[in-house]
Amino acid sequence: MNAEEARYVDAVLRHMGLPGVVAPEDPENPGGPWRVYDHADPDTRNDTTADALVGLAQAFRSGRPLPPLPPEPGPTRGFVIPPKSD
Repeated sequence: MNAEEARYVDAVLRHMGLPGVVAPEDPENPGGPWRVYDHADPDTRNDTTADALVGLAQAFRSGRPLPPLPPEPGPTRGFVIPPKSD
């Protein structure tokens, strides 16, 4: 998965109450592939991507809804309506 997909996976894991830290395989290359680990320390972490996928599949079978997708990065359009002056 890439960095954008990893943000969504991280949000889903937290929403479902599942353990895991989503991080790049190579901490020096955040543009490369990402995985799920048991903790954040790149020197001692263990890859738990397969366990996270099993946990997600079990959570989906239980009928829990997915969290909404994170907002897309970039500018946001909107309007500012000034208050009515008295």
